[in-house]
Amino acid sequence: MIEIKRLDSDEVLLTVEADTLSGADLREADLSHADLANADLRNTDLSYADLSYANLENAQLQSAQLVGAHLAHAKMNHADLTGAKLSEGTQATGAILSNAELQHVKFINADLRYVDLHDADLAEADLSNAFLQQANLQQANLKSAKLCSAMFVDANLSDCDLRSTNLCNAHFNRANLMKANLSEAFSNVPDATSNVTLVGANLTQATLVNTNFSNAVLKEANFYRADLRDANLSKAMLGGAHLRRANVAGTDFSGVELGAVVMDFTNFSQAKNANIPSYKRNLR
Repeated sequence: MIEIKRLDSDEVLLTVEADTLSGADLREADLSHADLANADLRNTDLSYADLSYANLENAQLQSAQLVGAHLAHAKMNHADLTGAKLSEGTQATGAILSNAELQHVKFINADLRYVDLHDADLAEADLSNAFLQQANLQQANLKSAKLCSAMFVDANLSDCDLRSTNLCNAHFNRANLMKANLSEAFSNVPDATSNVTLVGANLTQATLVNTNFSNAVLKEANFYRADLRDANLSKAMLGGAHLRRANVAGTDFSGVELGAVVMDFTNFSQAKNANIPSYKRNLR
């Protein structure tokens, strides 16, 4: 028998007649403020459970069901949610993790569609291959996070801290990154040709107004029809990037080599410090 107790008290919130919580059916359980630190919750069904303010630090949640779960303000640092399902693909089923502590969390291959992560602390988290369609990450801290091949289609990342993140091959179709900070993303990596930062990232039609890309590695990134007004791309590496039909009014291109950039139908007349090779000037 396992007793799940409330944090900082002996109050028993739930009793489970089993030797382990792994694979248990805890759907719709009221576990607000529960102490589940280091718990084995692999394959556990926590759909629509209330885990707000719970302590899940170092918990094992691989392949757990957290559809519609309420995890606002939960402490989940170092928890492993590899392959976890936090949504069924609709807004009504997305889990709530607003203001949650998620440092070093593993969300590898996790289903995070429509999940609410606004103001969450995801510093150094691993979201590789995670599916975040229409997720809300407004003002989230993703500093030094691993986001390779993550899907941010239609996601809201406005005001996000994305400094030093690894976004190789991530997809940002129609994502909102207004005022997000992506400066110096892995700019200290000795081998700048390796698959790091925004190499191959898809930012088609993304909102990037006032976004800071200074020193970022953006090789082969796709900015087709992206709104880059007043963005800072100073000293960014843009080799092979696509800026076709992007809005670059007020964008700072100081120290950027534009020779290998695709810029068809892009108007650079109001861009700042854009040193466009003579053979490309007819494409402005």
